[in-house]
Amino acid sequence: MSNLTVDADRLLRRIEELGSLGRDAQGRLVRVAASDMDKLGRDRLVAWLEEAGLEVAVDRIGNIFGIWRDDANAGEAPVMLGSHIDTVIDAGIYDGCYGVLAGLEAIESLKEAGFAPARPLVVAAFTNEEGVRFSPDMMGSLVFAGGRDLEEALASVGTDGAVLGKELERIGYAGRHAPGFLKPHAYVELHVEQGPVLEREGIAIGAVENLQGISWQRITIDGEANHAGTTPMRMRRDAGVAAARVIGFLADRASASPTPTVATVGTIAFEPNAINVIPSRATFTIDLRDPNETHLREQEAALAAFLDNLAASAGVTVQAESLARFEPVSFDAGIVSLIEDGARAAGLSCRRMTSGAGHDAQMIARIAPSAMIFVPSRGGISHNPAEFTVPEDLVAGANILLGVAARLAAD
Repeated sequence: MSNLTVDADRLLRRIEELGSLGRDAQGRLVRVAASDMDKLGRDRLVAWLEEAGLEVAVDRIGNIFGIWRDDANAGEAPVMLGSHIDTVIDAGIYDGCYGVLAGLEAIESLKEAGFAPARPLVVAAFTNEEGVRFSPDMMGSLVFAGGRDLEEALASVGTDGAVLGKELERIGYAGRHAPGFLKPHAYVELHVEQGPVLEREGIAIGAVENLQGISWQRITIDGEANHAGTTPMRMRRDAGVAAARVIGFLADRASASPTPTVATVGTIAFEPNAINVIPSRATFTIDLRDPNETHLREQEAALAAFLDNLAASAGVTVQAESLARFEPVSFDAGIVSLIEDGARAAGLSCRRMTSGAGHDAQMIARIAPSAMIFVPSRGGISHNPAEFTVPEDLVAGANILLGVAARLAAD
């Protein structure tokens, strides 16, 4: 099997075809979780799984699995490959989808080559990884790994008022299997980097050894609305200025951090939101990330102390609500080494790296040895129609995945 490669044309054709499904009247890719657009992608994926001769299973949170097993290995824990096919609004065509379709391609290529795995091989497409319509993100893999109650997840209310469980039923993907019905022997996720490192350094393959911890909070600052022209600056309780101070504090602290801390205020809203009225309320979100749990906790503590001081000094009240919290993940050293070995054997440059984005792999790592493979993203652009990875890199990454899968399934 050392010379086996994926069918490049089939892989690239499927990526393009899946990318054409789930577009709105403006041509934007909007395949958000459990929507009619998502159903289009799911139906096409299931058709491909069936064409490949795989057993299709759907669990109650809507995760889709294509399973290759036989009587000889049916009792063994499977090697799982996968990612997700839901998207953000106005998305590119690679994020998540590449990992699922490359996983299918790896299994299909092994199957066609007569490979006899000692373990079953499974490709997974997890529900609601992006978290655009329903919260939190990575929900399908989190429920699968036992990190969130199924019924609580199914009761999640989307940004449009829809209930996830009812939407899965409506589109035909409320499966019968209990989440976690398959316990992987190992999990490997192939993904476009979504960052600029590999491209800028001219490296073909990223062997992802860890993943940043993530802390999401919603901050609400209440001041006092008043006339923008008649209220002296020293007499104001300006929620907008207070919010700006928080944003500046976060940027300065993250920039000065000795670890690769990042801090983002991605949404903000003022009330009453009038040009000539001092804001009485500012509501915004904070996304803090760091690959070291101790440092992430230090950043959270520093933010909490700053908010307390701000309330006293600016005459405002401050409320902080935790929206999501995931600890950093260290991936399996053995699988990371297999990725490096595969790159070396293929004559490809490779480096170990940290994932700055959240992925399903961080959830599956709770229950099975896991790791990720990255390939370069042009310009580091993702969650954007301009997202692009050259075909040669897509195929190279899929071939590394194939080799790692074969090694793991032969055990």
